[in-house]
Amino acid sequence: MKNLLQKLTDRVTTKKGMWITLSAWLIVTMILAVFAPSVRDYEVSNIASLPNEAKSVIAQKKVDQYFKDNDGLPAILVFQAKDNEVQISDLTQVLDQVKNKKINGVQQVVSLSALPPQAAAGFFSADKTTALIPLTFDSALETKEIKKSIGEITKITNETTALKLYVTGPAGIATDTLDLFSRADLVLIFSTVGLILILLIVIYRSPLLALIPLLAAAFVYEVVTQTLGLMGKAGLVMTSQTVSIMSILLFAAVIDYSLFVFSRFREELKAYENKYDAMKEAMRETGTPVFFSGGTVLAAMLVLFFAKSGDYHNFAPTFATTMLIIMLASITLVPALFTLFGRKSFWPKVPKVGDSAVNQHSLWSKVGRFVAKKPGLSVAVIGVFLLLAASNMFNLKYEFDTMKSFPKDMPSRLGYEILEEKFEKGDLAPTTVLFESKKAVTAEQQQQLQTALLEQPSVSSVRVNGLTEDQKVVNYSLTFKGNPYSTSTIDAMEKIIDKAEKITADNGLDGKMYFAGETATKVDDRATNNRDVIIIVLLETVLIFAMLIILTKSFKMPIYMMGTILISFLAALGLGMFLSSLFFDISTISDRVPLYAFVFLVALGIDYNIMLISRFQEEQKTHTVKEAVRIAVASTGGVISSAGVILAATFAVLMTQPIQLLFVFGFIVAVGILLDTFLIRGILLPGLIVLIEKEKTVSENK
Repeated sequence: MKNLLQKLTDRVTTKKGMWITLSAWLIVTMILAVFAPSVRDYEVSNIASLPNEAKSVIAQKKVDQYFKDNDGLPAILVFQAKDNEVQISDLTQVLDQVKNKKINGVQQVVSLSALPPQAAAGFFSADKTTALIPLTFDSALETKEIKKSIGEITKITNETTALKLYVTGPAGIATDTLDLFSRADLVLIFSTVGLILILLIVIYRSPLLALIPLLAAAFVYEVVTQTLGLMGKAGLVMTSQTVSIMSILLFAAVIDYSLFVFSRFREELKAYENKYDAMKEAMRETGTPVFFSGGTVLAAMLVLFFAKSGDYHNFAPTFATTMLIIMLASITLVPALFTLFGRKSFWPKVPKVGDSAVNQHSLWSKVGRFVAKKPGLSVAVIGVFLLLAASNMFNLKYEFDTMKSFPKDMPSRLGYEILEEKFEKGDLAPTTVLFESKKAVTAEQQQQLQTALLEQPSVSSVRVNGLTEDQKVVNYSLTFKGNPYSTSTIDAMEKIIDKAEKITADNGLDGKMYFAGETATKVDDRATNNRDVIIIVLLETVLIFAMLIILTKSFKMPIYMMGTILISFLAALGLGMFLSSLFFDISTISDRVPLYAFVFLVALGIDYNIMLISRFQEEQKTHTVKEAVRIAVASTGGVISSAGVILAATFAVLMTQPIQLLFVFGFIVAVGILLDTFLIRGILLPGLIVLIEKEKTVSENK
């Protein structure tokens, strides 16, 4: 692989190869820009997160099979009076107009005028200031079409009454999410580019050094988004969340690898007068580590194909495609661009032949000398700090209510919180219990099972919601006492599901119970997530460990390389949540965050270790272990620390996103990258190398 990469980079860094490379990228970019669709044309607000074999998915299919009226995308219309009670006459007028206007996609809406007063009263809160009306949209409708239909319902409400309307439920959440990300995407891109530009100028004080990596990122971004657009056209479904994180990954990785390339290019320009010779030599030393670093990230993304959760599985093709294009750009486009500008890239601090390769008085030169001199103290101090930070992992609390992740002023969240305040919390999302029997279920047996379900812990009410014509299938609506998304309610639901066979057997019934709805889905979602965390962590650790063995040609060194990255991840998660609670008053996180953070921190964090180890092994050929460590830390410290700061800041841009999950994920990854950059790569790993690695013999060096 190394020889193949060297042949490629040797070609790219010639004058002819440089122009061919730049022309090829320009032509491909223009062709894709003109003829390929954009990824934005195919992104969706959410996807099915559970596999088809999940119990709640099977249950929902059973419900749709026996009770076809339940098929469709539900919405909840929340009507609220500003100063007094909601008048049933006003509400009836609105609902009748909605029904008579035949708004696109509206399948079902409750007609209050057709209900007896006692039944109609069930849709009002106890103080009569709020009304809850279920509505069903055609599930085949696009989110943009649903948004338009909701707009028509809102217009009817405003023109007919003084009531305030909030649309929540799956349909309302989907349309609000679409709005959020359509605005947030532009903020994300402009914030990312602006922040990177400012940091590059501040750190390197060279306008071209700031613009060249961003120019490379612009080419890669266009190629990636249009390529993903083609994949979307072919059937790949991508969520807005996935595309947002992809954008951050793209800019972060391209800038990172650009810094590694130009840092070594600047060093070689002090030894070679000809810019082509300097870049050729630079890529011979950095091409393999940079390509290999990209390979570790790619491997981490491919491992996500083994996840069962749709959220994780959706990342795999999107991020893998992105990394493949970035890896190709890092050994072709990036060196070609820097070669094109040559020494001018570094203006006003232009490197000259004969200049010192490493500043012996720099911060990282001093750190390198200290670690080489006192490795035991260095490892002990950093190790204790990381372990203390990681200990906060035991205080992690998960939030399963996805609504709490959205902005507080989002209409669907406002409607949801009004319902939470005005109605019984369990009414927010009742559970559908389907009993499927082999023979007709008598009225007595129906009542018997209803009573048995009502006796289960945390259950508030159970009512018969439907019965098939042959009376073999009964549909119950079960409501819990507490919030249907709380951990205690999810635990209670899990216990009922586990006892389902015993409940039917104890009541002398011959059949099977199925549980559908939000709480049952959360039970499966939690179990699937726990399974994915174990599988992905193990597979990714083993795979990257194997890749490190190949790169370092050592078995011992990859052990402590992976060890430092894993402890760094745990410390980042613990410290990140402590700081999130301290500064942002966020005490709970989505159960998706730990695995998201693991994939990115391990994959990207190992990059810096690879760059350090590659330089150490290069210097060890002619120096002692201590001296090789000192030179490696001093030589790579500046570029890795600046790359780490920029990478952390890039992921911190996710904190501008309106979803709390992305906010916390971006913050934790930023914290982890800074730990990797300054503590792991700068002190802990070099200290371990001095303590563990043995001096090579003369024959080994030869």
